[in-house]
Amino acid sequence: MTGITDDDAGSSSRAGAATEGTDTDLAHWSQRLTQALQILDLKVDQHLVARLTEESSRAVNGQAGPVTALLVGYAAGLRAHGSSASPQEALQSAADVALRLCEHGTEGGPDSEGWSSTAQ
Repeated sequence: MTGITDDDAGSSSRAGAATEGTDTDLAHWSQRLTQALQILDLKVDQHLVARLTEESSRAVNGQAGPVTALLVGYAAGLRAHGSSASPQEALQSAADVALRLCEHGTEGGPDSEGWSSTAQ
């Protein structure tokens, strides 16, 4: 016996369907938003954004997630506009900086010795 009842199996499949629906809804929303903002050359990496918000929320507090996503996006936009980096390269670079900072929480980390090597 597996320990899964018919009700559990139904709940499990509904949860999977709900996750798929959520992913589809998020992809659709991301596409609509990038088009409305006229960011036509950006493919949103939803998993990277989710990782950024989760790790910064864990490292600081729940409100750090949206702030981190905004600042990483802003930094990526500045870099992509002022260099030959693609939007995806600029986003990954800015995300890498934020994720390194998340490893140290609110104390220590790459900013404790200056940011010269992390310039966007």
